Amino acid sequence: MIDLSGNVAIVTGSSRGIGAAIAVVLAQLGAKVVINHRNSAEAAEGVRQTISDIGGEAIVVQADVSQFADAQRLIKETLDTFGQIDILVNNAGTTRDKLIMMMKEEDWDVVLRTNLTSAYNCVKAAVRPMMKKRYGRIINITSVVGLAGQAGQANYAASKAGLIGFTKSLAKEIGSRNITVNAIAPGFVPTALTNVLPQEAVDAAIANTPLGRLGEPEDIAYAVAFLASDKASFITGQVLSVDGGLIMQ
Repeated sequence: MIDLSGNVAIVTGSSRGIGAAIAVVLAQLGAKVVINHRNSAEAAEGVRQTISDIGGEAIVVQADVSQFADAQRLIKETLDTFGQIDILVNNAGTTRDKLIMMMKEEDWDVVLRTNLTSAYNCVKAAVRPMMKKRYGRIINITSVVGLAGQAGQANYAASKAGLIGFTKSLAKEIGSRNITVNAIAPGFVPTALTNVLPQEAVDAAIANTPLGRLGEPEDIAYAVAFLASDKASFITGQVLSVDGGLIMQ
């Protein structure tokens, strides 16, 4: 049984999709949760209400974590409200899919800043209180695209591969302070980012997944909960693919 009672968790980009599922599951398991969004106040409030309805405790903090000052404010508001940070889930992400010959500089910059720089920003701001407490769980949401690549997603693949290197380096830096750092690589999970894909792409993903189905946001959320728990206290610097076997194909 995973029990996260007494823990405070920040989940970036948690107003919808995988991030929202992570926030709700962590709250179900006893954590106090900070729901973060950039410009989705109504959706974020809906997640907070869901957590409240199940007896959990959560706050909503608007912050564009791709900007360091906003990430600092997110951490400060968390500490001001709850007095501690135990779990940081770097989930904020975006896509701007184009073949490299058509990809604008802005398409590259926005995706790298949102998916990779945001993790640096949040860790940079959160790691000091974690080190002072000598406890922490940092979980970065990468992607199987960061492991295998994907045509038309050079920016997204680079950002997600960067998160893997970031995870491993950080795990080596702060492991002595009892802080674990791991990454989860989801396979194909229907979210706002993937719903724009044509049906043939969805069908191909299912065909290439040995379990023969798409993932659910909760599949990712429960993997996060495990890595955030004391049950995973001897796991760090690892990448867990939650993809129905897709990466094997």
